[in-house]
Formats: sequence, structure tokens, C-alpha cells
Amino acid sequence: MTATATPLGDGDRPSLAGLLAAAGLPTGDLTAAGRRFWRVADEYGLLGYGGLEAHGRDGLLRSVVVPPDRRGRGAGRAVVMAVVAEARRLGLGRLWLLTTGAAGFFERLGFRRTERLSVPPGIASSAQFAGLCPDGAACLRLDLALPPGPATAGPGGAGRP
Repeated sequence: MTATATPLGDGDRPSLAGLLAAAGLPTGDLTAAGRRFWRVADEYGLLGYGGLEAHGRDGLLRSVVVPPDRRGRGAGRAVVMAVVAEARRLGLGRLWLLTTGAAGFFERLGFRRTERLSVPPGIASSAQFAGLCPDGAACLRLDLALPPGPATAGPGGAGRP
């Protein structure tokens, strides 16, 4: 599946908001400053949407959503990997996220669970962390200096911790 990420224009935000609302995900701060969103598509159409908030070299992965008819066939993975690629292009070093029901999905993509108290101040003060997501949401992190996915040995034989 070849996916292409296109920056989302203001006119496209209602489609994103509608899909997020239908999935029970937060929409309250989509138009706030500092949010970047992408529409991710393949040759068959929309795979989904994903977004980032940059806070220094840390980024918050947010608003990842896939239309119901594209779920279960790799669309979610394609959306996340497209947004991760955008985060790397922006020079971010780490991605953080909160999720109430998809921790296992993100862990399969290389994210690791971490304590919510370990997030840097910029991420902790984001609307997602400060109130939009419940306190019980799982907190995950991906270090972007390493490619996502299973641990692999590098040239010196040391695997990812």
C-alpha cells in the first residue's frame, strides 16, 4: 500500500472533525494554533487523517482516525507511518500520544508505554494531556532517532533498549 500524506487545508477540517466525532475522539481543539494535520490516501482513496503538535523537539501524535470501511487492512498503520515521516522531516526527536483503547496497536508500531509524569512540559501542557484525554489514558512514546518497529541490532551489535 503506497500512502501519500497531504497537508490538510482549513476547508478539509470538517471532514476530519466528523470522522473523529464518529469515532468518539476529541475535536475541541482542532483549530487551535500549532496543530498540523495530514490527509493520507492511497490509490483507492482516503486512508485516514493524522496530526501533530510540535513542542520543541517533542511532538504530540494526535487525531489519528481511519474511516470504518478502511479499518483492519493496514490503513491505520499507513496513516501513523506517514505522520511519523512528517515528524522526522520537521526534525522532531520524539513523539508522544495518549490513547484509551489503541495502546496495543501503537506498541506494534514501535511506541512504548511510559508514565504520564515523564512527558516534557510542552507536551504535558497540551490540551490533549491537560484535559481532553482522560487521566486513565495510556501514554506512549516513540524515539524518532531509530526507525519504528521491532528492536534490531545495529552495526555494533547493540539492540534497541
